Amino acid sequence: MFKALADSNRRDLLDSLFDKNGQTLADLTQRLNISRQATSKHLNILEDANLISIHWQGREKFHYLNPVPIAEIVHRWVGRFEDARLAMLVDLKNESEFKTETKNGL
Repeated sequence: MFKALADSNRRDLLDSLFDKNGQTLADLTQRLNISRQATSKHLNILEDANLISIHWQGREKFHYLNPVPIAEIVHRWVGRFEDARLAMLVDLKNESEFKTETKNGL
């Protein structure tokens, strides 16, 4: 998944799907400054990484953002750092309150 996210064109495609989910290849190609074939290759990489899903309606293929893998990254990696930061803030608050109570003789 990280390899799929490493390319700026693929991130632009995900941004486009975030803005308007359910776009066709033609819709997505208009937003990028690359060929239809290159857009299609980028979409295949994103699909293989499970970052997008494909749904057919008749002969039209629609692309949808799959936010679950990104949410898992946030939960696993970013969340770990957030928990530590929040714990430090709670400790700071408790220490500040303790000093205030001690100073006021409570």
